[in-house]
Amino acid sequence: MIPTQNESNSVILSMRLRVAANISLWLLFLLCIAWELFLAPLRPGGSLLFLKALPLAFAFRGVAKGSIYTLQWAAMLVLLYLMEGVMRVMSDPPGLGIWLAWLEIVLSLVFFFSAIFYVRPAKQAAKLAKQNNAAAGN
Repeated sequence: MIPTQNESNSVILSMRLRVAANISLWLLFLLCIAWELFLAPLRPGGSLLFLKALPLAFAFRGVAKGSIYTLQWAAMLVLLYLMEGVMRVMSDPPGLGIWLAWLEIVLSLVFFFSAIFYVRPAKQAAKLAKQNNAAAGN
């Protein structure tokens, strides 16, 4: 439970959505590393492209804690991985790379929707509290 500005009201956030976001974030991170190091690297023997996973690591702690702020910016960040997956599905040669790109798309979407729907009740409560404070001020 996360208290809002008015302590008598509290928002109940879904533990399942937080766990889904956390798991999909970790899996996306591991996929990006494994993909570029040994599963289907652009160059034989791997490449430094595995460093694309590094920005995801900055969200681990906040997502695990259920931080609204972290989930919001991480949801926007993961859209870059979604775009990369779509681009690689359309441009990679047939083979394992396309399957990995589809997996990247799925994991990105799972994280994005889990994060958005996790944050939604808190954002609605904050908006309602702001409207109530504005009405009380008039």
